[in-house]
Amino acid sequence: RRSRRRDTIALDGESGEAGRMSAMATEECEWAGDHVLSVHNFTRAGVKDLFEAADKCRAAVLGEEGCDTSVLECCKHKVLGLVFYEPSTRTNCSFAAAITRLGGKYLQVNESSSSVKKGETLQDTLRCLECYCDAIVLRHPEKGSVAGVSKYLRKPLINAGDGAGEHPTQALLDLYTVIREQAGSLDGLTITLLGDLKYGRTTHSLAILLSEYNVRLNFVTPQGLEMPSEITEIVTRAGNVKVAEHNDLGAVIKETDVLYVTRVQKERFESLADYERVQGSFVVDHNTLAGAKDTLTIMHPLPRVGEITEEVDTFPGAAYFRQMENGMYVRMALLAKVLGVM
Repeated sequence: RRSRRRDTIALDGESGEAGRMSAMATEECEWAGDHVLSVHNFTRAGVKDLFEAADKCRAAVLGEEGCDTSVLECCKHKVLGLVFYEPSTRTNCSFAAAITRLGGKYLQVNESSSSVKKGETLQDTLRCLECYCDAIVLRHPEKGSVAGVSKYLRKPLINAGDGAGEHPTQALLDLYTVIREQAGSLDGLTITLLGDLKYGRTTHSLAILLSEYNVRLNFVTPQGLEMPSEITEIVTRAGNVKVAEHNDLGAVIKETDVLYVTRVQKERFESLADYERVQGSFVVDHNTLAGAKDTLTIMHPLPRVGEITEEVDTFPGAAYFRQMENGMYVRMALLAKVLGVM
């Protein structure tokens, strides 16, 4: 592979889980032919390049005047493998839509249709699938599984979520959305992550990616669902970000530029009683937003299960459905880059 060793986020001398995470994916992604396993793979320059490509994809899909329509055929004759061992609506459909919009096709595999039911290993399933595909997108319930299986593959593997670990393409589309919603700039923003930050892999990836920028991060959680210490350590040691932890959204809502809400991850809890104890701890409604900035952006990776009321959908800064649309453009750009056609 053409990846180079990365020095910006990799933390020398780390121990335990933080060290394992840094060592797992500290190769800088140069896109063409590379795996996309972790936000540790990304640099500011690489992200900027990707977002410029996403803008081109967006313009082509929307038919904007002067757009480059050749984007819509750049993956003609390319086939993408979609392997999802956990339920997915947005990620699965947006990758399927992305490769289709680029002129390509896709194959779909899930746990019920895979030979894993016959005892086949994950690596054997993927090694067979790459015989038919040019790249593979994998979601798996075990943390670290995507990075672990990548060593067996010759063709690009994209992490679509590994348990409570990471979701790097979600972090990319989230960052793209923040930039579009906040007048093209990240530096100087106050971004509040609200909800289940312990199990919310989208927040893990986003926080690490944001450590490349000069922002202020508020982590607001129910007690017991705090951001994992290894993530906080990576973010703070990067040196760009000021981090504050709270259990009360009211303490930070007035200063917040971007409110990123995430649901409590019911499927990650060992007992229903533990889940019910924290579910509903935070609900964003009109009363919550009474003291917020007029320019506030509200985001959510979806699905929501009550943590943002539907009355908030009419708030001008409610960006979560625009966020989902942006996901298709970012994934179009990512696939085109990884497949070496853009």
